[in-house]
Amino acid sequence: MPTIDLFSKRQIRLQGEVPDVYQYEAIPPELRVQVVRILNDVFQVVVHGDTVGEFHTRQDEAYKWVYESIHETLCDEYGVVTLDDSARGSAEAVRNFLLQTQETDKALDVIEIAFCYIERYVDSFVRQNEYTAYTERKISPDGAINKLNRRFRENGVGYQYESGQIIRVDSQWVHAEVVQPALHMLSNPMYKGANAEYLNAHEHYRKGRYKESLNGCLKAFESCIKTICKKRGWTYTEKNSASSLIQIVFDNELIQPFMKSHFSALRNTLESGVPSMRNKLSAHGQAEETTVPDYIAAYALHLTASNILLLAKADEER
Repeated sequence: MPTIDLFSKRQIRLQGEVPDVYQYEAIPPELRVQVVRILNDVFQVVVHGDTVGEFHTRQDEAYKWVYESIHETLCDEYGVVTLDDSARGSAEAVRNFLLQTQETDKALDVIEIAFCYIERYVDSFVRQNEYTAYTERKISPDGAINKLNRRFRENGVGYQYESGQIIRVDSQWVHAEVVQPALHMLSNPMYKGANAEYLNAHEHYRKGRYKESLNGCLKAFESCIKTICKKRGWTYTEKNSASSLIQIVFDNELIQPFMKSHFSALRNTLESGVPSMRNKLSAHGQAEETTVPDYIAAYALHLTASNILLLAKADEER
């Protein structure tokens, strides 16, 4: 079912009541119900009969298999026998847990795992069982993910499903123009290490582990440069610091001289940005405990994405 721009929603926007700052503390009941409805749409299948015009609707085996997988995964991680003692089956247990849990992170766990299974396995499961020849789905996995992310934005909840994870979104514009393109670039298998480290930095950020998020940003940034060095045959070692890796990039003119004239502060930004923040705020052996503010961690995530995107694009177009 498509997302409809209802009269009531338009009126709310006109009255200035649409939240322009995301909240992260709660998953509203309305959003939880909307997620359940998206899941139902994913598994709703129209099966065409032998006679023209004859068809009926059912939920195929993928429905049962995915919900059982989600339920078993969550029970295993939480160390419980079931998510809901009164539920009649895995699907009901998962849905009830998502609708009723008071813990925001656990609600997000359900959403993340469910959409991860949908993205990675549902279509292949259907193809393997030869359902596609005679069936059509109400919504595709990609359509379901897009709809989920629209519902997050519509409800003013600052999360989004990207690359197999729920990540925190602070600025929709920055996310769309910087973070998403960087994640798309990092989805290239050659950047597998950098991709995992950058997503891990987002996970730490979502959990409020801001020091760990900074370290994840630095690792992703360094891994991106090392990947390019390896691809190009440029000499480096695994022990090279971010500063020395940046020097290799400029020595080999990945960032062309004409770009230096237009972006005179580029090198300073790279050297004094993520690496410097990490060294000063979260390095080992500090004399006293340093608190990393969330806005510093958010800046590091965005700066890392823009730097990675710049370097990867420069390598791609070289």
